[in-house]
Amino acid sequence: MKFNLKVISNIIGILLMINGFLMLTAVPFGVYHNEGSWKGILISALINSAVGFFLYYRTKDNENKDLKKRDGYLIVISSWVFMSFFGMLPYLITGQIPNIHDAFFETVSGYTTTGATILNDIEILDHGILYWRSLTQWIGGMGIIVLAVAILPFLGIGGMQLFVAEAPGVSIDKLQPRIKETAMRLWQIYISFTIILFFILWAEGMNSFEAVNHAMTTFATGGFSTKNASIGYFESPLIQYTIILFMFISATNFTLIYFAIKLNFRKIFQNEEFRIYTSFILILTFIVFVTLYLIDSSYAEETFRSALFSVVSILTTTGYTTVDFTGWTEFITILFFILMFFGASAGSTSGGIKLVRHVILLKNSYIELKKQIHQSGVFPLKFNNNKVPQNVVTNILAFMMLYVVIFSFGSIIMTLLGVDFMTAIGSVGATLSNVGPGIGDVGPAGNFSSIPNAGKYFLSLLMLIGRLELLTFLLILTPAFWKL
Repeated sequence: MKFNLKVISNIIGILLMINGFLMLTAVPFGVYHNEGSWKGILISALINSAVGFFLYYRTKDNENKDLKKRDGYLIVISSWVFMSFFGMLPYLITGQIPNIHDAFFETVSGYTTTGATILNDIEILDHGILYWRSLTQWIGGMGIIVLAVAILPFLGIGGMQLFVAEAPGVSIDKLQPRIKETAMRLWQIYISFTIILFFILWAEGMNSFEAVNHAMTTFATGGFSTKNASIGYFESPLIQYTIILFMFISATNFTLIYFAIKLNFRKIFQNEEFRIYTSFILILTFIVFVTLYLIDSSYAEETFRSALFSVVSILTTTGYTTVDFTGWTEFITILFFILMFFGASAGSTSGGIKLVRHVILLKNSYIELKKQIHQSGVFPLKFNNNKVPQNVVTNILAFMMLYVVIFSFGSIIMTLLGVDFMTAIGSVGATLSNVGPGIGDVGPAGNFSSIPNAGKYFLSLLMLIGRLELLTFLLILTPAFWKL
């Protein structure tokens, strides 16, 4: 079975044209602030659009528009690679990030909503580049492919294969029966909440430029900031609580957000994953708060806010910081490192393993223990009052095993590249889970600039693998995938 390369090229061409158009929106910021970098951004946008148009025009008359599942996976992976390659052009052409390894790392970190950075001084970047940096996270937040799913029906191509490969969990519990309507509804929610957050942050004291950037990177659970101190720069408790709330919302299953808009709160609170997600945040915040409060009880509210912000930021894989949590206690550092691997809700913009996988795996383990006692008993595994098929459990077990293997070998590779142990496990954990800040030299107070160039490319690969939920990416490495 051959790949439908013409359709694949056609879709990648459309995505590059969209990328070029969105890149153009960064030009006015450079012009307004009289920064010469706007010319480099414009050239980059034209290159994206020209290459995209070439790929689209050469394949637009293709009569065979049948898209197989295997084609869908290849489109997903190649789209992320193409978007990352062409998305780094503004950094290189403007000279704001002159090295390819650094520019590629920063771009992949943006599109995958990881939020890891190689920049020692973010605030020296021009406004147009800062905006583009934030925009890459906003584009990647719901997934580049959802854009394509929304326009595929116009091409006469069914989008189910793409949607299954890309949208993390949404395909299981669709908002509308048709893929096109689902994708459009997701983007309506995504855009609307971003705009709402922009106006709230602006009203609370951020200037319009800061507000638009942080609105995009918050709802994308990305974590890029226009400030070196991240959200810690804004000493307003109101701003910090607002960002906590929207990080929480953006890492909630988008189906539940849709129910909230429809005022169907009963379905929200009946959802097992949401209850676990909320309870997990409250319990972890309480543990961190009590630990810090016992050390210093002078500033209770500030301590609580810092604890809540850090827990929500790491669990949702946003990666914003207000303080360096690695400077609190060793216990909290280890706790937050473990927390990186949890992730938030399926069907959200967050990265990581996702809570639903942990819960199903724990339930399955408990059932296996019960079977040891009651060997003839039948104990169905249920989640949200629905029986979980055995093939789903097997898939989760394979996913978790692969996660451990990739993390372990990734850490070994980083140490072989000369990175110390703490930084190695911190960088691999932070990039594979799409969190951003890790521990060691890549903690909240540091960045990834000291990582060797080969390590930056390797960590970029891990960001892509993590964002595509492992199996999607690793599938192309199997001989069966390429067998004609």
